[in-house]
Amino acid sequence: MLSFDTLKDQVSTGAVDTVLVCLVDMQGRLMGKRFHAKHFVNGAWEETHCCNYLLATDLAMATPDGYASTSWENGYGDYVMKPDLATLRPVPWLEGTVMVLCDVLDHHSHEEVPHSPRAILKRQVNRLREMGFDAMCATELEFFLFEKSFDAIRKSGFRDLEPISGYNEDYSILQTSREEHVLRPIRNHLWDAGLPIENSKGEAETGQEELNIKYAAAMDTAEFHTIAKHAVKEIAQQQGHAVTFLPKWHHDKVGSSSHVHQSLWQDGKPAFFDDSDELGMSPLMKNYMAGLLKYAPDYTAFMAPYINSYKRFMKGTFAPTRIIWSVDNRTAGYRLCGVGSKAIRVECRIPGSDMNPYLAIAGMLAAGIAGIEEGLELQAPTKGDVYQGDTGMIPGTLRDAAAALKGSAMLRAAMGDDVVDHYVRAAEVEIEDFERIVTDYEIARGFERA
Repeated sequence: MLSFDTLKDQVSTGAVDTVLVCLVDMQGRLMGKRFHAKHFVNGAWEETHCCNYLLATDLAMATPDGYASTSWENGYGDYVMKPDLATLRPVPWLEGTVMVLCDVLDHHSHEEVPHSPRAILKRQVNRLREMGFDAMCATELEFFLFEKSFDAIRKSGFRDLEPISGYNEDYSILQTSREEHVLRPIRNHLWDAGLPIENSKGEAETGQEELNIKYAAAMDTAEFHTIAKHAVKEIAQQQGHAVTFLPKWHHDKVGSSSHVHQSLWQDGKPAFFDDSDELGMSPLMKNYMAGLLKYAPDYTAFMAPYINSYKRFMKGTFAPTRIIWSVDNRTAGYRLCGVGSKAIRVECRIPGSDMNPYLAIAGMLAAGIAGIEEGLELQAPTKGDVYQGDTGMIPGTLRDAAAALKGSAMLRAAMGDDVVDHYVRAAEVEIEDFERIVTDYEIARGFERA
């Protein structure tokens, strides 16, 4: 990390000339401005401004209607971007560049914009702190690496996509050695940017990779995830390759997930651990996990925010389909890890690689808090083939997930009506946009035979 005094020294010597001043948008992307470093340290570090449509767009940066926070009628005014100087860090893959993340404030009141992803997660983290707990998380980033660059693939109409490898490279050292010109700088640059990178590995498909980052406080984890995802794209492009975090880029390929590990700590000790329990689970952990299960449909839209997200949820693909928990079973939606040890934790395997980590983690924390407050009892773990049974199902479409989010009294109480309504509208926008498009599948299937 980088102190502001150190930054001023680096700017004075010319070692740093550019500051990326970034907010996190609804999609979990970095948006913002590039400041001349001297101007930033001379005063811009206090605040800058951006258009308020940045928290009311779709993936393509269109400005759909239906948002209460901003619209054509209201004139698309400003938000304040308030740099959080505790997030200053070098950006080693870009020459002479550092980065800072911003809180997003209302231009008039200077209060945090409630539907800003950072504000949403802060609210749940603070609720837990008031209860005496610290939320600890880790995310796993899965993605596909391709032979060609983003520009080449875009100019080809996104056709004939060729992954960088020709076979399943799960844990393969041989194949991943051929990809080290991309993954090695990713690991090293991110480490030098202050992210506690653990490792990279080949995943269970052609050209599929995974990046693992060490457990940290929930806000830090969301920050690490967002910066890493951004960096992977930029570093791959520098090496002439494209990557995608689309959960299901081809129907014959497995999907890309982003599993979230989570636990609560109290006074520096793991609050989920109880050595007197058969599995090592404390009563608190059982309440928390029961909340995750009970309210899973409510926050699924935060874990799977797009139409494509739901193409992952297929039987026999290591992607979950049912709302169940199991002990060390990689096909369950919720997997108990670290059984009988202080590392005991729950891994939620529902989120896809397209999730916004701030929103997904916030949704899980809110559900866990509800489980604790309601004293929910945890059902027995599921054994055997977890794709079978009569348990509740994870919402199978974005439409179903949006309906569950809209009707969630728990999330409305935890996050506020305005926040829930804002992200319900985001889901509706994705559905409306998809439904107006005629796909290649429809043409090929029905052009002659319909």
